[in-house]
Amino acid sequence: MAEQLRWVLIIISVIVIGGLLIHGLWSVRKKDAPVATNDERVEPADQAPTERQSVAEPASHTERDEPQFGDLSFSADEKQPHSFTASDDEPAAEVDDVTTATDASVEDEAEQPAASDFIIVHIQMPEGLSMEGSKLLPAVNTLGFKYSEEGFFNRHLDPAGHGPVLFRLVNMYNPGTFDIDNMEQFSTAGISLFMTLPCDGDGLAAFNMLHSAAKKLADEFGAVILDSQREEMTVDSVRNYVEKVRRFSA
Repeated sequence: MAEQLRWVLIIISVIVIGGLLIHGLWSVRKKDAPVATNDERVEPADQAPTERQSVAEPASHTERDEPQFGDLSFSADEKQPHSFTASDDEPAAEVDDVTTATDASVEDEAEQPAASDFIIVHIQMPEGLSMEGSKLLPAVNTLGFKYSEEGFFNRHLDPAGHGPVLFRLVNMYNPGTFDIDNMEQFSTAGISLFMTLPCDGDGLAAFNMLHSAAKKLADEFGAVILDSQREEMTVDSVRNYVEKVRRFSA
């Protein structure tokens, strides 16, 4: 009986030990399985950059916006060759030549005003009104203008009509001249005063005389003084004219 009990205990021990071994092996495999799973999930980890790329797609869209802005700025730069009258097919390497040519043309344009330019002041009557020749003739004579063979009224350095011409008075409308023999029948909606730059003598003094004559004629006829753009004369307009005269007087 005791021996049977001993065998039963041995068998139970073997079963328990076997169960423990099986449980231990299963536990080890279970522990190893996550490690192996993590190793196998290296591929998803490799896909993480793909996910990052998908997350970074908005950034790629942002980068796509940059070339668009670049295109806009590039197209804006393309307008510069048009201003240089250069062909769009010209290579970018020739930009320096175009720039040089442009600088030369700018210098030429800067020299042209130095050769000759004008100061123009218009005296415009209100709509529906006009200057009568019978009243205009004595007014310009009082201001020292002398009638010329060309049909203009000239203001000479000498009020008696001698010396160089400082500025002229012309008809604002075609043909631009006056018929001295028919001033009684003549009328116009406006006249213009202009002086050539550079002028003989003191340019600033000549402009002051021109401006003063324009104001007196405007007051005489109830007219408005306009600048060269046919806009009402302002203090800034007068200053610009003065600076222009000074540049030619230097």
